[in-house]
Amino acid sequence: MSDATLNPMTGARPDKLASSRRGAGVVRPRVWPAVVILAIQWVAKLLAERFWLGEPAWFYAVIWGPMIGAGLVLLLWLVASRVPWLDRFLVLLVVLAGGAAVLLTDPTGPDVGGFKVVLYALPVALTAGTLWLLVTPPLGWSWRRLGLVVALLLPMGYYSLLRLDGVWGEFTANLSWRWSETAEDQSLAEIRRRQAPTPMSAPVKPLELEPGDWPGFRGAERDGKLHGVRLATNWAKDPPQLIWKQRVGPGWSSFAVLGNRLYTQEQRGDDEAVVCYEADSGKELWVHRDEGVRFVEAVGGNGPRGTPTFNAGRLYTLGAKGKLNCLDAATGKFHWSREVTKDSGAKVPPWAYASSPLVVQGLVVVFAGGPEHKAVQAYDAETGAPKWAAGEGTHSYSSPQRMTIHGVEQVVIVSEQGLSGIDPKEGKVLWNYAWDEGIQRVIQPARIGDSDFLLGTTFSKGTRRLHVSHGKDGWAVEQVWQTKAISPYFNDMVIYDNHLYGFDGAYFVCVSLDDGKRCWKERGYGAGQVLLLDDQGVLLVLTETGDIALVAAQPSALNELARITALEGKTWNHPVIAHGRLYIRNDHWMACYQLKTEAVAAAK
Repeated sequence: MSDATLNPMTGARPDKLASSRRGAGVVRPRVWPAVVILAIQWVAKLLAERFWLGEPAWFYAVIWGPMIGAGLVLLLWLVASRVPWLDRFLVLLVVLAGGAAVLLTDPTGPDVGGFKVVLYALPVALTAGTLWLLVTPPLGWSWRRLGLVVALLLPMGYYSLLRLDGVWGEFTANLSWRWSETAEDQSLAEIRRRQAPTPMSAPVKPLELEPGDWPGFRGAERDGKLHGVRLATNWAKDPPQLIWKQRVGPGWSSFAVLGNRLYTQEQRGDDEAVVCYEADSGKELWVHRDEGVRFVEAVGGNGPRGTPTFNAGRLYTLGAKGKLNCLDAATGKFHWSREVTKDSGAKVPPWAYASSPLVVQGLVVVFAGGPEHKAVQAYDAETGAPKWAAGEGTHSYSSPQRMTIHGVEQVVIVSEQGLSGIDPKEGKVLWNYAWDEGIQRVIQPARIGDSDFLLGTTFSKGTRRLHVSHGKDGWAVEQVWQTKAISPYFNDMVIYDNHLYGFDGAYFVCVSLDDGKRCWKERGYGAGQVLLLDDQGVLLVLTETGDIALVAAQPSALNELARITALEGKTWNHPVIAHGRLYIRNDHWMACYQLKTEAVAAAK
C-alpha cells in the first residue's frame, strides 16, 4: 500500500487503524530509546550526588540532565514512537498541561513552579509513563493509552500539591504540602503574640564597644576568629546550657552583640526589620521597619542576608533590596538611609544584597554592583552623603573587609571579577586580581600573614593563594598556587597554624597553606559555617541541620570533640560567641546557649 493511502489524521494504514480500534493491540510503541535516556539520566544523578557533589559533573547531571533528558524523550516520542499521530500529540498535550498545572499553581510563583517541573515532576512523570509502556505489551492499545495518560498525570498532580520551601546545600528540595503552615507563618504568629517593645530612652553614656563584644559580621576583622576565650570541650560533663530559644523572622543574617544587646535583621510580612533583642532573655528592645521591601527567593530562602554593623553608637544595615540604614544602636532612632540601587544604577541581585556594611575612616562602604566603576559605594557615616564609587563587578555576595597591607589601610572586596584593594579615603583602586569565571562569589577573602590572600570559587573552580606586593613601581598581585582541594560556595573558611579549614560542597576539609594540598576531607556537617577559637585551636562548627560541634584544628585527621543538637531546620547563618554565650539562628529560629569558658590568661 502506498503512502497516499495512509490516514492523514493518524498516519496509520486503514487496516491497522481498524484493527487498533477493535483493541487488537497492533500498535507497538518504540520504547527502548526512552528507557536508555532515562536510565542514563537517573544513574548520572545518583552518581553525581554520591561522588561529585559541588563539581561541574554534579551540576550538569542534577540541573541540566533532567532538562536534556525530557527534551530528548519527548522529541523521540514525536518523531520515532510509531504510534498514531493523534496519540503522539495527545501525550505531548498531557505533558504540557500537567507541567502548566505545576507551574501555575505553585503558591510561591511561576519561577519556583518551573523549578519543580523541570527537576522533579517531569522526570518522574516521563519515567512512570515509560515504565507503563514497558510492562504492558499484552494489553490492547486503548488500555495502554489510557494508562499512559494516568501515569503521566499522577506525578504532575502530586507535585502540584507540594510547595517548595527552599533547597539544602546539596540542592535537594525541601518540599511540603502546599496547604500546610509555613515556618514563616509560625514565626510571624509568635512574633505578633509578643509584647510590643516600649520606646527606648537614650542612655546617659553613648554605647561603646567593650571587651567581649562582637561588632558585626564574622567579628571585628571579619575573619571568623575569637580571641581570648577557651571553651570546655567535654560536653558530656559541661554541655552548653540553653538560655532561651524563640522564633525569628526569615533571613540569613548573623548577629552583632554589644553588651546585653543583640542585633539582627529579619523579614516580617511585607516589611524588613532591624531588631534589637535583650541578650539575656531574647526580649525585643526596639524594632525598625522598612515597609514594602519584602524579598522572596524560594530556592535560597526569603529575607535579608546582611548583618548589622556597630560603630560609634550607631548601627548600619543593608537590606535585601539595597536599603542602607543608619540607626541609633541604643534606641533604634532613625538617622538616615540610602537606596544603593538608585545611587549606583545597579539592579537587585538574584539572591539579594548580602553585603554587611563596613565602617572605615568615617565612611560606610557596601558592595552595590553598579556599572561604570560603581561596584562599591561609600557614604559619609554621619550624614549618609555619597562620597565615592569605585571598582568593577556586578555580582558579589561577599562583604567589604578592612585590611592594612604593607602599611596602607584599604578596603578589600571580592566580586565575580576577582579581588581588589581600594583606598577608602579617595575610592581609588590600588590593585586588582582578575579571575572571572562567570560565577558569583560569596565568601570573604581569607588573609594569610600580612599580604597573602585566599580567593575561592565554587563548582570545582578551586582556590588560589595570592601575594600582594608594593614597591616603587606600585602595587602588584601574583598567584602563589592554585588548588582544587577546596571550592567554597557560601561557607566561609578560617586559618589556623598554616592550614585552612572550610567547606568544599558537603565536605569539611583541611588544606595546607604551603602548597594547597588537602590533608583530610570528611562529611557530616552539610553546608555549615565555622568559627575559630584562635587561642585554643578548636573549631566551632554550626552544621546545616542545626547541630553544634567542636572539632580540633589539626591537619592529621578530623577529630570531633563534642556535639549537640541546637536548632531545627536548615541553618546557614554564621554563629557568634560573645561574653561566654553562643548565639545561633536560621530563617525561623534563634537561640542563646551559655558556654563554660575560661579566659586565656587564667588558663595559662
